[in-house]
Amino acid sequence: MRDVRLGKARQCLFAGALSLLGCLSAPSAAKGTAEEADAIPWMSPATAAEQASAQGDAEKEAIANRRARQLVGAMSLAQKMQQLTGSPPEILPELPQCFGARHVSGIASLDIPTFRITNGPVGVGQNDCVARSVYEGIKDNPSPYAAYAAYTHPTSAEATALPSAMTVAASFDPEVASTFGEVIAKEMNNLALHVFEAPGVNLARLPILGRNFEYFGEDPYLSGTMAVAETKSVQGHGLIAMVKHFVANEQETNRQTIQETVDRQALRELYLLPFEMAIKDGKAAAVMCAYNYVNGASSCENREILTDILRNDWGFTGYVQSDFFAMKSTVETLNAGMDHEMPLPQHWSPEKLAAALESGEISRDNIDTALERRYTQAFKAGIFDRPIVQTPIDFAAGGRKAREIGTKGAVLLQNNGTLPLPSDLGTVAIVGKSSQIYAQQAVAGGAMTGKPLGAGGGSSDVVPNYTVTPVEGLQGVLQELGNSSARVKLILVDDGNVSATIDGEQTTFTAALDEIAASDAVVIMAGTISEEGADRATFTGVNGETLAASAAAGTSLDWYVDEPKTIATTDAKKNPARNSQTIAMIEAILTSASKTGKSMPQKSVLVLKDNAGIAMAPALVGPDGPAILEVWFPGQEDGNIVADLLFGKANPSGKLPVTIPYAGMGFLDHIAPEQFPGVIDKETGKQTVSYSEKLDIGYRWYDSNVSGSCKVAKGINACVAFPFGHGLSYTTFDIGRPHLDFDRDNGVYRATAMVTNTGKTTGAEVIQAYVSLPSSANVIGTKQPPKRLVGFGKVELEPGASAQVVITIDPQSSHHPLSVWSEAENKWVTPAGKYVVWIGRSSSPSDLTRAGTIKR
Repeated sequence: MRDVRLGKARQCLFAGALSLLGCLSAPSAAKGTAEEADAIPWMSPATAAEQASAQGDAEKEAIANRRARQLVGAMSLAQKMQQLTGSPPEILPELPQCFGARHVSGIASLDIPTFRITNGPVGVGQNDCVARSVYEGIKDNPSPYAAYAAYTHPTSAEATALPSAMTVAASFDPEVASTFGEVIAKEMNNLALHVFEAPGVNLARLPILGRNFEYFGEDPYLSGTMAVAETKSVQGHGLIAMVKHFVANEQETNRQTIQETVDRQALRELYLLPFEMAIKDGKAAAVMCAYNYVNGASSCENREILTDILRNDWGFTGYVQSDFFAMKSTVETLNAGMDHEMPLPQHWSPEKLAAALESGEISRDNIDTALERRYTQAFKAGIFDRPIVQTPIDFAAGGRKAREIGTKGAVLLQNNGTLPLPSDLGTVAIVGKSSQIYAQQAVAGGAMTGKPLGAGGGSSDVVPNYTVTPVEGLQGVLQELGNSSARVKLILVDDGNVSATIDGEQTTFTAALDEIAASDAVVIMAGTISEEGADRATFTGVNGETLAASAAAGTSLDWYVDEPKTIATTDAKKNPARNSQTIAMIEAILTSASKTGKSMPQKSVLVLKDNAGIAMAPALVGPDGPAILEVWFPGQEDGNIVADLLFGKANPSGKLPVTIPYAGMGFLDHIAPEQFPGVIDKETGKQTVSYSEKLDIGYRWYDSNVSGSCKVAKGINACVAFPFGHGLSYTTFDIGRPHLDFDRDNGVYRATAMVTNTGKTTGAEVIQAYVSLPSSANVIGTKQPPKRLVGFGKVELEPGASAQVVITIDPQSSHHPLSVWSEAENKWVTPAGKYVVWIGRSSSPSDLTRAGTIKR
């Protein structure tokens, strides 16, 4: 039989290109050749049965840990070394149809199965199974890069391309996050996968961060709440969830080398907080360390965060895996608390580990501990106790869930009576840019015009079984509503707003405007595509060191590049940043003379498909602007999600997980190069970023009026077009006078408000609770922003119905709602004084009512 692994020399050539040393000395599948295993049984049916019948998380973990220690004790040193890292690309023994590169090869003699890992966070991404034909096509290719296809090839096993994680956050509903996790978990089990590299909980510190769509927005409590729900859902199906990227990974530009400087208070109160919640409340089994450096140490060899905080402070008992190729050393990583190197034995090659053992820099106990941590979680999840067998995915069921998630996370920003659209329309014009994807195809992170979804190569690229375009979605829903005669036209405009096409026929923009003006409804689609590997910013060169334009440029609907995963430059030959003139197109449409009974603003809808927030052109906001519907990156069900919302089959109920400022007045308009993209340190020569804004990110920055231009008048912040937490509905709600009570028996506070649906349509409202800390908090450390989100509750009501929403504020909870981090005392401290609790429908002062005070 032909050997279906890449030839040993070929593997090493490929790995050598990725700085892998010592490859030739590593066994391709450890069998104890260097040292025979002790002849003791590592597992018995009794222990497996005992674990299956265990009650409670602690008992299950204790039994799993015993099994893990027994297994590690039966392994040879060579086997242990092989199991510490991912394996080179190969045809999987258990799944001969799969050419995989995201796994640890099993050891049959010890009944250790292949340990299979999939990317995330917005569905089952690149997942250890591209087509066998890819292997057949590259097996004789002498290039050391040929095998890289196993990591990124678009023949990766199909799965449901879900809406973005930002969509989940915008739902303000943990049940939506659970549904999101459930779809992923079921499909992982269908594909015989074990580890989901998600949820991602880095914060939208920078609205232009290339991976914002993979995360849950700008607030740590909201992020942590969604991560907990998703983690529980995934792990409830016998899988491992891996919360990432640990920590302060809020920049894609030069992410492998960037030095992030974050003071300990901001680190604890903002950037570590969602991780803490996912560990303590979600019981996440794994954590992924990031590429970046944090306060001088690489994330994967940072003992402060991997051991002192993660394990000693939080009691984490899971394992830490590196992001792919994120490790930068052998000894320092293992001693700091790292457990698993992916995707190849680069720094933990047998040769390097043997040298470190020989020198005494590491011990066999270090290796055993790392393996025991991962095996414990694998045993606990039942991975050792089930076969690796693939079963068919129910793509229709996944699509239905994706459609539901997408509608629940959509945010109606503005409505001038346009929405929902009537179902008896004669003509609908879908308008977009010919250079961009938004009106033409289904949109997901990294999606590119003319290329299939999932072809971008990033972690969140999911290869779907099908997609629904905007035209298909609108046509389908109109037919469902009984209108089969309506004409849905696709109008695409060039970047210069000179020429256009109408259903593929070439014309002028002027002629297209006439066609748009004669349409019964106008649906304009625009957005801010982004991808892993780059931020939405323009640089003077590919080194990503110096901005060529304001950092805020990438928050405009006008900014785009041909390759979103690559640094944008001013060089016409090196992924140049381009101007689509989308805003000018929208303004031209809105100021045209309508040829129907409604004005252009009254019959126009701007559908945004965004990475995160944008900077809003003032002309688009208010009565002279269009209805504005934010749907984020909808994924494969794009067209259906948008159509359901436009025609009222679904009622928008999402809230903004980010702040949308007016153009020219946002955080990015005021930051210094030290904050992004960083400056070259004169002593070290390394690009260094300072989180010098400290606690003032997102709505906190606007509330604190850091720029001096964001004053509040009549409850409205002058810089903010749409505040964090904002979102309208097709119905209306009344929120009664809130009140605050103290539950002495449980030591918690409960903020309560009565919500009534005063409209004519069933809909959902989100009640949000914010706390203003006493002035004494400012003495402990950095000055606190005016308020922080500490709770929320979502309620769906039929017309005329009422319900009481109760939000519990527990001072002892994992998100420390009433505490601040004291660097001097190295602990959480609850300041003395009066805390004010606010209840309302958004973070805007105009939407908040004082519920009561807490005295501590």
